[in-house]
Amino acid sequence: KPDLIDDPCKNLKSKKNKAEIKASKAAHIEDGLSLVKFFCWLTKQKFNSKFTEYLVAKKLEDYRKNSKLFFSLSFPTISASGPNGSIIHYQPEKKSRTLRSGDLYLCDSGGQYIGATTDVTRTIFLGTSPPNKEFIVNYTRVLLGHINLAMTRFPVGTYGFQIDSIARYYLWKSGLDYKHGTGHGVGSFLSVHEGPQSISKRIDKSELKPGMVISNEPGFYKDGYYGIRIENLLLIKKSKLNGFLEFEDLTLFPYEKNLIDEEMLTNEQKLWIDNYHSKIYKKLSKFLNKKNRFWLLEKTKKIF
Repeated sequence: KPDLIDDPCKNLKSKKNKAEIKASKAAHIEDGLSLVKFFCWLTKQKFNSKFTEYLVAKKLEDYRKNSKLFFSLSFPTISASGPNGSIIHYQPEKKSRTLRSGDLYLCDSGGQYIGATTDVTRTIFLGTSPPNKEFIVNYTRVLLGHINLAMTRFPVGTYGFQIDSIARYYLWKSGLDYKHGTGHGVGSFLSVHEGPQSISKRIDKSELKPGMVISNEPGFYKDGYYGIRIENLLLIKKSKLNGFLEFEDLTLFPYEKNLIDEEMLTNEQKLWIDNYHSKIYKKLSKFLNKKNRFWLLEKTKKIF
C-alpha cells in the first residue's frame, strides 16, 4: 500500500508571491471602499419592512460591483440580524427577516477581484439608541481576542493550533467560547477557504509561513438571540525580531466603536486600534465623496 503525502502544490500555492500580495492589497482598498459606502448607507436608514437581510446583502453586492476589479462574490453573503446572527453559516432567503432598531447585525462577506480574494466580517448595532451592556461587553471580548491575535509575534515553525487560544482568552476567562476555527487560509482569486494553513483548536501540522494569507475571526453566539463576529484577513510576514514572524492586516474597515467598552482595553490595545483606524482613513479617504469621507472620519477618530 503506497504512503499518502500532502499535495506539494498546496504549500507552494499558500505562500503568495509579490504580485499576489500587491493584488491583494489593491483588492482590499476596493473592498474597503465598498464597505464604507454600504455601512454609511445602512446606518442612515430608518428601518422598516423593506429592509430585509436579503435586500441589504444585495445592496452590498451592488456597491462591490462598481469596482472595475470586481469579478464575483467569493461566497454567498451571511447577512444576519438579531437571532439569525447566532447561526454561524446563516444565509438569507428572499423572504428574510427585517432589520430592526436595537438589533445586532452581522455581515460576513467577500469578493473575488482580479488577482485576489477578500473575506471580512463586521458586527454593528442598528439604530440610534445606546446598545445594551451585554452587547458591549461580549463585542469587546471578541474584539480583544481579535486584536491580541493580530498583534502576536511568533517563532518560525509555529503551527496555527499553538496560537488559537490567544483569540479565545477573554471569552474563556468568562466561561464563553465559539464553535468554529479562528482562522482559515485564503487563495488568490481562488477559494476563500484554502489551506493548508489554519488557526483552530484542531491539531494540524501546517506551519505558518511568510506570504500566507489567513483570516482572524473570533466570535460569540448566543443561541436564538444574537451573534458577534469580527474578521480581518492577515498577511504573515517576517518580524523585526530575528527568527520570528508577525501579521499585517489587509482588511480596511473600522470596528464598531459604540460597542467597545474602552475600560476593558489596555493602552496598548487602544493604540493598536487608533493606528489601524488611521491606516484605514489614510488609504481610503482620498477615493470617497464628502459624505462617505466624513462618515469614515467619525468612525476612525482616536480613542486614546
